[in-house]
Amino acid sequence: MYTKILLVAATGAEADAFKRIPGIRSSSEGFILGRCEITLLVTGVGSVSTSWVMAKWFSVNQKPDLVINIGIAGSYREDIKIGEVVLPVSDCFADSGIETRNEFITLAEAGLEDPDRFPFKAGKIRTENKYIELNLKHLKQVNAITVNTASGSAETIGKLLRKYNPDIETMEGATFFYICSGEKIPFLAMRSISNRVEPRDKDKWDIPLALNSLSEKLREFILTLD
Repeated sequence: MYTKILLVAATGAEADAFKRIPGIRSSSEGFILGRCEITLLVTGVGSVSTSWVMAKWFSVNQKPDLVINIGIAGSYREDIKIGEVVLPVSDCFADSGIETRNEFITLAEAGLEDPDRFPFKAGKIRTENKYIELNLKHLKQVNAITVNTASGSAETIGKLLRKYNPDIETMEGATFFYICSGEKIPFLAMRSISNRVEPRDKDKWDIPLALNSLSEKLREFILTLD
């Protein structure tokens, strides 16, 4: 019997990191690799498109055994190198809140939301399941933040560091965590670092390296599910 996986990517380029894995083959349901039957879902960039496409998919399809989010990310930490694949274990909506003259306050801090309302714990969504445990042997666990605008100025980066002390940043991760938690399905995310989070300079990015590393680590993980 196959393990059924829903693989979620924001862009075609990130989805291609999966499709070029050696040994993968097509099936009526999508793709087969090892003992896994994999459906690929490309959502588009950002939280709104991710939430719409994922919610629509779950409304008309049987729940899989596991949902995996793959993609690239920016690193806040010098010790997380470009091309390294990491395992986010917590995420939050980092720019959802209220800006005052002097500070940014979250919706929970403003009294507009319960920081412990499911699926949140202390304002963050966390994931813990047997698939996470399998990956912890091979990938560095990180704390992620999700933003609607990719951070590219020293001022914004400084605010986010002071507020959340994040390891990585994406534009879809917390939405993915939120929906999978609500559907009560085991899930994990694998993010490959394409750049440092710093004042924007795309000459320093290495997306091809990040996507190649993502292909390798994703293949290794899926084949452990034999």
